[in-house]
Amino acid sequence: MREWYELHKQCKCGSTMNIKLRTVIYKNKIEIENVPVFSCEDCRRSEVLAEVKSELTGVIGKLEQTTNKQHIHFNDISEIAHLMFKVTEKQYATDPVEKIVEERINELLDLLLLAQSLQDEPWVEDVRKRLEQISKQSLSLNDSP
Repeated sequence: MREWYELHKQCKCGSTMNIKLRTVIYKNKIEIENVPVFSCEDCRRSEVLAEVKSELTGVIGKLEQTTNKQHIHFNDISEIAHLMFKVTEKQYATDPVEKIVEERINELLDLLLLAQSLQDEPWVEDVRKRLEQISKQSLSLNDSP
């Protein structure tokens, strides 16, 4: 069985790129922590995880409009970053990734029921978007050879 996400990939220089949660700074005014980034120790090349790239670009686009310095945690926005952040916490060190993902899905389903019962449509949409992020990742891995 494959991991829920890949921890490394081949760099253009031939070395292995490992995934880490890093801080991305954009135009010296937007600081985004906990972004999943592949990094090569040999050539120093970095690459944002493809599955979160468009979401990161969207966040930067929204924040770019303000003149104030911004500091956010990407794991509060992206479910993939959230799960990667969670598996790095000491209290979850011995838990299998699948268990952490399953617990998060159950947590989100509970939140969805609560949001629906309160008829809070923006919250319902946010929770659905988060569930969709997880399901897209899970489906793409299950469809791979």
